[in-house]
Amino acid sequence: MATSVVMPALEMAQETGKLVSWKKQEGEPVKKGEPLLEVETDKAVVEIEAQADGVLGGVTAQVGAVVPVGQTIAWLLQPGEKPPAAATPAQTGRRIESVPVAAVATAPAAQAAAPAAGPVRISPKARRLAKEHGVDVSRLKGSGPGGEIQADDVMSAVAAKPAAARPAPPPLAASRAAASTSTMPAPSADLGAMSSIGRLMAERTTQSWTTVPHFFVTREFDGSALVAVRERLGPEIERTRGVKLTFTDLLAAVIGRILRQHPRMNASWIGEAIKANPGVNVGLAMAVNDAVVVAVLPNTDTASLADLAVQRRDLTVRARAGRLQPADIAGATFTISNLGMYHVDAFTAIIVPPQAGILAVGAMTDRVVPVPGGIGVRPMMAMTLSCDHRVVDGARGAAFLHDVVVALGEPERHL
Repeated sequence: MATSVVMPALEMAQETGKLVSWKKQEGEPVKKGEPLLEVETDKAVVEIEAQADGVLGGVTAQVGAVVPVGQTIAWLLQPGEKPPAAATPAQTGRRIESVPVAAVATAPAAQAAAPAAGPVRISPKARRLAKEHGVDVSRLKGSGPGGEIQADDVMSAVAAKPAAARPAPPPLAASRAAASTSTMPAPSADLGAMSSIGRLMAERTTQSWTTVPHFFVTREFDGSALVAVRERLGPEIERTRGVKLTFTDLLAAVIGRILRQHPRMNASWIGEAIKANPGVNVGLAMAVNDAVVVAVLPNTDTASLADLAVQRRDLTVRARAGRLQPADIAGATFTISNLGMYHVDAFTAIIVPPQAGILAVGAMTDRVVPVPGGIGVRPMMAMTLSCDHRVVDGARGAAFLHDVVVALGEPERHL
């Protein structure tokens, strides 16, 4: 019996998915559990496995197509079978919104022209982005099914805006850009097309930097206690669980516990309000090819240190292999970005909406510092906390970072 291959629903609010690639060619045999296709959602590119044995046939969606969730895009056929007649898309409970043009923020009057008549078919994400960036959706041509306007269509319009209409960069970034323009020659060659996940990262970071009011607080702390606890607990965890304990594991465990004491830091900005998250799920920023993904450690506040180390190792392996699943990247309530392994002293990170904060961690470096009774050499680390000022004010952000530093000075009390 033929098995339909449908565009899967990988996220709660997903109405469509973009076909990134087929892992098998039409007419090629497929085994259950083998990678069959890659689908792009709002958050990541996800590899989808075959649900049955068969021969791939009746392919109706080509690479790059944006397809409604539940629609059949191919079949897994048994010997001698032919693809069934076109099937009605599965009912998913989701819908594409048709909203009046007036409901979406428009561009300045100087750019105005007669708007298109009637409602505009637009996905919820595209509608939100259009409102945030002041894009007149009546001027957009949708690339989705039935001419529906997608997020990519809105962001393309944002990129095409005159420079004067775009948000100004921060002064430091502007001065660096000017210096770069005056001293560096124009690039002589294209670096190549960006991957799908790279494009998604570019969209998300642009959205965050231009819509989230960031502020930053920095603390330096003595990492001697972290070194000691890693040396004491690491060998046993490696012997029993087969994984090396890292400073990232210790940071995640301690920060997960401290987030319980600071619910506002663990909250999210949703719509126009602050939403408390019932669970503490720390995300870890991971570099993959030309992008960064945030993989999630669920229930970080209650998981054991050894379990967190195993989860971190498994997520890292799957991220580098491009095999993260939707559950691996969903539900983070706070993020850690650690560049210490790259010998970075300190840096600031861009918040991952709708989270309220992200902690940027630098390298641990031996330094001469004041100690009781004189001076000494200690392994010092710097951390910079980025906060969404709509959710966390300066006092709350500083109090959270202070409690993190105190806890890292005596980590075994929090493990």
